[in-house]
Amino acid sequence: MQSQPTERPRNPNFSCGPCTKHPGWSLDALSGAVVGRSHRAPPAQARLKLALEKTHRLLGLPADYRVALVPGSDTGAFEMAMWCMLGARGIDVLAWEDFGKRWATDVKEQLRFPDVRVLAADYGALPDLGQVDFARDVIFTWNGTASGVRVPDGNWIAADREGLTFADATSAAFAQDIDWTRVDVGTFSWQKVMGGEAAHGMLILSPRALARLRSHVPPWPVPKLFRLASDTRVLEELFDGDTINTPSMLCVEDYLDALAWAESIGGLAALQARADANAAVLYDWIARTPWVENLAVDPATRSNTSVCMRFAEPTLAAPYDSAGERVTERIVALLAAEGVAHDIANYRTAPPGLRVWCGATVDRADLEALTPWLDWAYGEARAALT
Repeated sequence: MQSQPTERPRNPNFSCGPCTKHPGWSLDALSGAVVGRSHRAPPAQARLKLALEKTHRLLGLPADYRVALVPGSDTGAFEMAMWCMLGARGIDVLAWEDFGKRWATDVKEQLRFPDVRVLAADYGALPDLGQVDFARDVIFTWNGTASGVRVPDGNWIAADREGLTFADATSAAFAQDIDWTRVDVGTFSWQKVMGGEAAHGMLILSPRALARLRSHVPPWPVPKLFRLASDTRVLEELFDGDTINTPSMLCVEDYLDALAWAESIGGLAALQARADANAAVLYDWIARTPWVENLAVDPATRSNTSVCMRFAEPTLAAPYDSAGERVTERIVALLAAEGVAHDIANYRTAPPGLRVWCGATVDRADLEALTPWLDWAYGEARAALT
C-alpha cells in the first residue's frame, strides 16, 4: 500500500461550486462595499453598473450585446430567459448531463411546449451536434459541470440561424473560448470561474434576443423575478445597473474584486491559460494512472474547469453501484480529514468517481500536490472493500 504523502495543497478547496476564491483574496476587499444604503442610491448604482461594464469588457462581448444582473444565480438567469423568450419557434434541447436534462424537463413538463426535441447523450459524450436544427431555438450547456464534457467550439452553431441559441455557460464563462457571436442568450453565475458569491446571475443578450423580447409576448403570466419586458417594451434599465430585486452589495463588491484580480493577471487570456494549465495537471495524471479514467471520452470535449473522472475497474464504474459509491465516499472522507481536498465527489447522478475544479482561481501547484494524495486515498479506500 502507498505511503501517505507529506506535501499538502496550500488551498484544499476544489469544489465545483461555489468555487475557491482567487489567490490573495481577503475580506478586506469588501471594505468599500456600499452597505446600509439603497441599491438604487447613486453610489450603489455606480458599483452595479461598473460590474456590468467590466463583465462586458473582460469577456470580450460584441459591442451591441447587453448584460444584466438578475436574481437566482445561473439557474434564475436561464429560467427567466426561457420564460420570456421561448414559444415563438420549435425547440431543440441538448442534454448530456444533469443540468441539460433539467432544462429539457422545464421546457417539456413545466412550460409544456408542444414542439420540443431532446437530443440526449449519456454521461461522458455529446449528442450528435450535426442533428441540431437552427431554424428552431436551441438550448444547451456550453460546459457540462456534472460530466466534464463541453462543446468543442462554436463552429457547429449556424451563423445564419433563424432561431435563438440559449447557452448555459456558468462553468465556461471566463475559462473557455466562447464565440459569443454564436450565442444569443448566455448565462453564468459569479460563483464558478470567478470564485464569487452565489445567488446572483448574469444574463447576456444579443441584438437578436432583444428583438425577440420586443416581438414575442409569452402566453402565460411571467413572475416579476423573471420579467425582462413589459408586453413588448424591454426593461432597458436592467442593462444600466438597475436590478429586479435587491442585490447584496457585499456580493457585488466581491465580484468586482474578482474582476479586478482577473484584470491584474492579464484578463481573459490569462484566466483561460490558468484553467488550461490546471486541467493539464489532472489529465496528465489520469493518463498514467491505471485506476481512474476520464469521464469525458473525446479529448476535444474535455472540460478545463470541471474535470470529471470515473473508476476504471468495472466493478466500481457502474452508475449507482454501491461498491463504487463506497470507494468515493471513503476517498472524500479521508482527504477531507487530512485537510487535503474538500468536495471532490462525483455529481450525485454521475457514475461513481471524482470531480475536481480546475478553474482560474485554483493554483496549479495545489493540483500537483493533490494527485499523490488521490493515489494514496484510493489505495486506502479500495483496500477497505476487501
